[in-house]
Amino acid sequence: MSEPKPRRWNEYRSDLAPVWCPGCGDYSVVAGLYRALAELQIPQEDLAVISGIGCSSRLPGYVNSFGMNTIHGRAIPVATGLKTARPDTTVIAVGGDGDGFSIGGGHLPHVARRNVDMTYIVMDNRIYGLTKGQTSPTTPQGERTATSRYGWPETPANPISLALAYGMSFVAQSFAGDIKGLTKLIVQAVKWPGFSFIEVHSPCVTYRGRDQYKLIRERACPVPEDHDTSDRAAAFALADDPDNLYLGVIFQRPSLTFEQRLEGLRTEARGTGRKGFSTAVSRFAV
Repeated sequence: MSEPKPRRWNEYRSDLAPVWCPGCGDYSVVAGLYRALAELQIPQEDLAVISGIGCSSRLPGYVNSFGMNTIHGRAIPVATGLKTARPDTTVIAVGGDGDGFSIGGGHLPHVARRNVDMTYIVMDNRIYGLTKGQTSPTTPQGERTATSRYGWPETPANPISLALAYGMSFVAQSFAGDIKGLTKLIVQAVKWPGFSFIEVHSPCVTYRGRDQYKLIRERACPVPEDHDTSDRAAAFALADDPDNLYLGVIFQRPSLTFEQRLEGLRTEARGTGRKGFSTAVSRFAV
């Protein structure tokens, strides 16, 4: 019996054509995702891509797999429910900076502490693009937008620092202008046993200008070779560097996944019955 042919990247592309603006960084993100999935050889029937609302959240429709475009900011809880119910499914959540760090920001510390075995890719363009250019949680201070005609007065959120503070077990940073590097990071993130987070700097040329690619490239540099990815303090130092944008794995430290804890709980509960259920809960609530 002959071996099945390897899946090629274009087999993960759906028949739905993307409708992003010309020059949008999200085109590179979905291209990197196709390549990563082909490298991983994940069967389409075992894959689900979940999103919220926004330009980047259109992405599930462009992937030949199961998928769901949920409501604003709710990609993480829906993806968590799916992974908990069907742990055999590879779950990838996607979204933007507004969807992920504003209305959806409250879900991040909880998915981090649970360490759900899934990947979250955030396409950070530092603006609300779908609703015509309002400020987002990551909009740079002083920037003029549709909702800040005299300059944005707030300090922008730092997603990498937030991810580290929340205790995420895998934290990485990438750039839409580096498809090769992004593809490599997505492969690493999906393989990671636990919650993996990738912030992708994905320029919005329509509302923030085409010079965003040039400005990001001027700051972008690889994570230093001698960086200890298990050192959280060193990771914070990279995240808070005002001059450099470090691309690659910033932090990774393995720990039990939510699915492993649940399975351990189920195993002990079945063996002890209702009488020992509280003992099982305390044992696995680490």
